[in-house]
Amino acid sequence: MTAAATTSLDDATASYAADPLTPAGADPPTSADGADGTHSVAFWVIISVLCLTTLVSSLDALIITTALPHVTDAIGGQERYVWIANSFVLASTVVQPLYAQLSNIFGRRNPMLFALTLFSLGSGIAGGARNVPTLIAGRSIQGLGSAGLFVLSDLIVCDLVPLRDRAKYLGIVISTGAIGTTLGPIVGGALAQADWRWCFYFNLPLAIPCLGAMAYFLRLKHQREPTWKSALARVDFIGALIFIPSITALLLGLIMGGQVYPWSSWRVILPIVLGALGWIAFHIHQASPICKEPSIPPRLFQNRTSATGFVLCFTSNLLLNWAAYFLPFYFQAVKTVSPLLSGVYVLPFNLFLVPSAMVSGVLLSKLGQYKPIHWVGFGFLSVGCGLLSTLDTASHTAAWVCFQSIMAIGLGFVMTSILPAICAPLTEEDVGTANGTFSFLRSFGFIWGITLPSIIFNDRFNHYALRIEDTALRSQLMNGAAYGYANSGLMRSLTGALRGEVISVYTGALKSVWQASIGFAVFSFALVFVEKHVSMRTELDTKFGLEDKAPASGPQKDVGKTAREE
Repeated sequence: MTAAATTSLDDATASYAADPLTPAGADPPTSADGADGTHSVAFWVIISVLCLTTLVSSLDALIITTALPHVTDAIGGQERYVWIANSFVLASTVVQPLYAQLSNIFGRRNPMLFALTLFSLGSGIAGGARNVPTLIAGRSIQGLGSAGLFVLSDLIVCDLVPLRDRAKYLGIVISTGAIGTTLGPIVGGALAQADWRWCFYFNLPLAIPCLGAMAYFLRLKHQREPTWKSALARVDFIGALIFIPSITALLLGLIMGGQVYPWSSWRVILPIVLGALGWIAFHIHQASPICKEPSIPPRLFQNRTSATGFVLCFTSNLLLNWAAYFLPFYFQAVKTVSPLLSGVYVLPFNLFLVPSAMVSGVLLSKLGQYKPIHWVGFGFLSVGCGLLSTLDTASHTAAWVCFQSIMAIGLGFVMTSILPAICAPLTEEDVGTANGTFSFLRSFGFIWGITLPSIIFNDRFNHYALRIEDTALRSQLMNGAAYGYANSGLMRSLTGALRGEVISVYTGALKSVWQASIGFAVFSFALVFVEKHVSMRTELDTKFGLEDKAPASGPQKDVGKTAREE
């Protein structure tokens, strides 16, 4: 069917196809591309907004970590610090595949506006919280909004440019998210020194203009269902009812383990086991005839390139968060600098991450080859992790600047090239669900990037703790407490031999942490051999691109759709 102008108020309100968010008679923005391949103002506004929303949502994932002491001092809740810190991550992870499916059914525009609204609302609630339950509720609402921002930012880029060119623009968007991940704890610490509420309020002057810009410029086509009933019938409600509780249980176990309860506690083991079983049941359901439109279709994993890409997505983001947590920690615990100064010391990581991501995108667009880029990226990552394992208290500034820069170059190369590799063997109809799965595994990798190195660090710290002669101090730092004391006044108050003993324990534990990261980097490098080269599409063939400018007036030749396809 072709577009036709709709003037009847009854038709506009009675049909699901009418768009309540578009003013009557308003002309949509022009299409993203001109005949000469240049991009419109609308295109660049959308890309800029996606970068900004990705940055603030990534910042918020970790901004609370260093601000938490100020928060609990103000409103209490020391015994519930785990939930204050992790409610955002939990909420933002479990609903991402559902967002992707909803965007296939209802279009990208309305879910994006809904996500921005939720994120802004949650920021306001968290910033104005007077008690812990309100703060946790605000952080959870923020997380639900951020889930949509994570999924739809990448997905909208995929709707705007052909597969072979996507890495260039994904490089811009994804790298801003990576910067947010690494700077989150630093920004949180700086804002909390003035007023912890601005850790959340600062989102509002950024998110609200983004909401307005997207409401006007984000006009994407999509094929509408004739009624709300037929649209809702496509939603995988059963799958969501299995997936969300299962992943919630699994993540709760990972979050509580070693912090609230010992890893050997049934309170940790039971939710992890139930979550894993539920996750298996979810994938069985997705492959069954009961599921008419899966949110994570089994066909996404039926070719080796896409399946390998999903694994590489998990491992690369695991290593990104690994570095985001333990690079600043090295400077605080071993170099004994303040949290704010440790943020300055990790600037080389951020300064090399963005350019390398952009270079990777340009190379992929020019060459159409993702395997060499993956080898280079994971090769640099392997070398960088190995070099970081050599750092100690005497390491020269040039050493730690170069070592983290090498790791950043590796991460930049792989971060922007994995999603195009996943999509290469898939049809454009699978891009939405592939993006949802990619985004979920990225967030899942972030959580493991905190959990796994923390387990290793705590275990090795306990192993090396016998070096500390003072038994009282040794007991104070063991069994998971060492991480919290690294940026406290305790480390700076130590002198003489005792100070050297404690720093040597931190150094030894961190060496083991970085040695373990080498294994993941080398495994990922080897996994690239499993990928198969697939020619990357150079033409944009999607139902969700920016719509063309509608005629200002005059009748249309065809009927059957509203003036805009969304």
